[in-house]
Amino acid sequence: MLIVPIGTDVQTRRMPAANVALIIANALIFLLTDHFGGAFGQYLKRWNVLDAARPLVYQYVTYQFLHADWMHLIGNMIFLWIFGNAVCERMGNVAYVFFYLAGGVFSGVIFAAGASNPILGASGAIAAITTAYLVLFPRSRVNLLFLFVFVTTIELPALYVIVFKVILWDNILAPAIERGAAHSSVAYSAHLGGYAFGLAVGMLMLAIRAVPRSQFDMLALVSRWRRRQFLSVAPPPRRVATARPVQVDQLDSRPLSEIRLSPVERLRAQILERLAERDEAEAVALYTQMMQLDPEQVLPRQAQLEIANQLARLQRHHESVAAYEAFLAAYPTSPDAPQVRLLVGLIYNRYLGLPQRAVEHLRRAAAELSQPAQRALALDELRLAEPGGAA
Repeated sequence: MLIVPIGTDVQTRRMPAANVALIIANALIFLLTDHFGGAFGQYLKRWNVLDAARPLVYQYVTYQFLHADWMHLIGNMIFLWIFGNAVCERMGNVAYVFFYLAGGVFSGVIFAAGASNPILGASGAIAAITTAYLVLFPRSRVNLLFLFVFVTTIELPALYVIVFKVILWDNILAPAIERGAAHSSVAYSAHLGGYAFGLAVGMLMLAIRAVPRSQFDMLALVSRWRRRQFLSVAPPPRRVATARPVQVDQLDSRPLSEIRLSPVERLRAQILERLAERDEAEAVALYTQMMQLDPEQVLPRQAQLEIANQLARLQRHHESVAAYEAFLAAYPTSPDAPQVRLLVGLIYNRYLGLPQRAVEHLRRAAAELSQPAQRALALDELRLAEPGGAA
């Protein structure tokens, strides 16, 4: 059985130049050392692997660009392409390269601390990139190629794929189950060091805002979880007390949304109440207040869509696309997502004058829409939005 990630639902808006450069560098160095280099190439390879018994400082960097064979190289580059593009775009090219190299150095240090044999390969650095992806896009989904008697593809949450399959199964459980795993040629300790580095440093970069924040990154999810835990206060111990009549005016007649809630939680509850009463104008006003207090908030699926639609009807275009994009980020597989992408593309192109932002939404909408008329509208607008389109 073979399960291989082949893509994610995170769409990049520009060429991840640094990630492409790293992939090209790895491929060229492999060709130089293993394919065309002959004896000289093997000499270079021998002196640039990380020798854990007698490590030299420069080897902590050079070992990251060497690979054992074609399969080793291709496997690593697939993972780097799939998870690295989005991380590169979020971090920026320069920071991404430093993060990649630092992850590889940390992995090498962890490996050398407990081994005496040489190590080579980009796996440690790519492990750091993989958990950095999880920190930045924890609610994204990963497409997997599944090969077992038959061939199919499945889509699963990134959290499950990276934590349970990539880290826990591939690097801890499977090696422990297989006899002789301790003598395997795979440097599992380097992988685990890279995963730890990517998780810890990725969270730190979010905390100090070294990378742009979003309402769906790991730090935002942890923050919302802690707020929910705080609100879920356990009731006090029950006491036996003498019964006495309760006067009606002693009862707390406040709505549930106003009892023991933070300002943001109270606004969320009030928005849902107003939507249930079909008071869209007041719901939008409350939503605006909530976003001013906490821009990371997102409502339940239908409520978020209703608010975005109302903002669009009011021609509050910047706010409407922000609400629609929050919907798409939180609910990328919703049945409404293709139509929402079409709407966002139309608003960007027709009202905000941002055709480059429109193109990415329109392309995906055209590929996903099932109604011929909607697909035709997406394609027509895409022709106008793409460079060289009609004015």
